[in-house]
Amino acid sequence: MIYSSTARDGDLAQLVGLTHKHFIFPLKAGGDFHTHRGVILHDDLIGKPWGSQVFSHTGAPFFLLQPSIADILNDLPRNTQILYPKDIGYILVMMGIAPGQRVMEAGTGSGSMTIALAVAVGAEGRVISYEQKQDTQNLARKNLERVSLASRADLKLRDIQAGFDESDADAFFLDVPNPYDYAPQVRAALKPGGFFGMLLPTFNQVEKTLIALKKNHFAFVEVCEMMLRHYKSDPARIRPTDRMVAHTGYLIFARRIEPNTDPRGKELENEVSID
Repeated sequence: MIYSSTARDGDLAQLVGLTHKHFIFPLKAGGDFHTHRGVILHDDLIGKPWGSQVFSHTGAPFFLLQPSIADILNDLPRNTQILYPKDIGYILVMMGIAPGQRVMEAGTGSGSMTIALAVAVGAEGRVISYEQKQDTQNLARKNLERVSLASRADLKLRDIQAGFDESDADAFFLDVPNPYDYAPQVRAALKPGGFFGMLLPTFNQVEKTLIALKKNHFAFVEVCEMMLRHYKSDPARIRPTDRMVAHTGYLIFARRIEPNTDPRGKELENEVSID
């Protein structure tokens, strides 16, 4: 996903109608796109500046935009619940995901987090993603190919109870119902000081996870949730919209630490609060 000022052959394009109904598709020279408001030729879009207003063969107006990561993730074909952009953005920042890093995840799902990680690590980085179900992994691979990011990700099919092939990863995001069962395996895959992140829907899972993190020498633990409220953008009647994206899950973040004993004979780990 390389951004430019004009639409190019091979770019992912977004057409947005006046009612904000939108379509996302890859541009291909010689191709055409059919909508309920008429046909648009790809050749008529390629070379146009992003933001241009274009028209179908019936005269229906659309705006040509380059889709954001949030647009792409919300539009992904899925067979599992995906992470919301409101959570993904905070996860990337809290886990320090940056270009050139080697980042791991388990529980690939439909690939929404995989795509966000692949964008964040850049062309020089690497995402290694583990999944247990073949059909789920197949869909994730297709979604990565759809946005031209498959070359940045290694998809592996395995029950993660057996552990991971990698070590010294910069960060690890675990999206499974029972992350507390895999804390030792994640620790072995992370570099010292590496970031560990999770998303869980219930307090029961959070409680078990906090105990497992303490036992496996993770500290600087944070638990939070993100809530998103949109507002109507009409300047004559600014107010909250009727719906909001409220609780989607509890986010947990931790760091792998290396406990030691100070000259007084006390374990330093005990002085690191996980509250």
